[in-house]
Amino acid sequence: MSVLIAPSILSADFARLAEEIAMVEGAGADLIHLDVMDAHFVPNLTFGPMIIRAIRSLTELPLNTHLMITDPDTHLDAFMEAGATAIGFHLEAFHEEERARRASAILERLEQAGLERFIAVNPDTPVDWVYPYLDRLDSVLIMTVHPGFGAQTLIADCLEKIPRLKREAERRGLSVAVGVDGGVNLDTAKEVVAAGADMLVAGSAVFHAPDPPAVIHTLRAAVSPV
Repeated sequence: MSVLIAPSILSADFARLAEEIAMVEGAGADLIHLDVMDAHFVPNLTFGPMIIRAIRSLTELPLNTHLMITDPDTHLDAFMEAGATAIGFHLEAFHEEERARRASAILERLEQAGLERFIAVNPDTPVDWVYPYLDRLDSVLIMTVHPGFGAQTLIADCLEKIPRLKREAERRGLSVAVGVDGGVNLDTAKEVVAAGADMLVAGSAVFHAPDPPAVIHTLRAAVSPV
């Protein structure tokens, strides 16, 4: 399976959003990554369902919607109705005593709606937190920066979670893809893929570059099998 390239629209020029999306789509992006932040679970505030609905009208690419928000279950319907293809959330958003119940309920609702499901894992969170849910996930998103801001440096130690996660999935006969989000660029992509990543989320490395399509093409070449 080839590695998927997912430009993170958070780093795009929102005054030229239609052009930016068309640009990365034309350059061969596999999906669009949407970082939803609520200024509560994380310190930054980004966008919500209204922007996702607008993005849905601009592209047929899958929309990978990463909910970095408190109480993702409360807002789930709005994001589903906006046109998200895949929705992911953080177990860290829940108190320990209610985590299993609320996470399971979200996964069930997404499954019933026919959407892809993923859980994102913060740098300080043990990867085995997601093990109880592996059989209900399409993918896991390993955060290699602390969520909330773009243009951070990749925390290399987080990459150790990828082979551990894949070994556990293989042991259980499951097929679960692994994405990496944070600090992915032309300098780190090969290291990330060597660790076993199936998807690369890249924001500032793409949209802040002088030639974003060239970055996508170079990333593709860097992570493609020889």
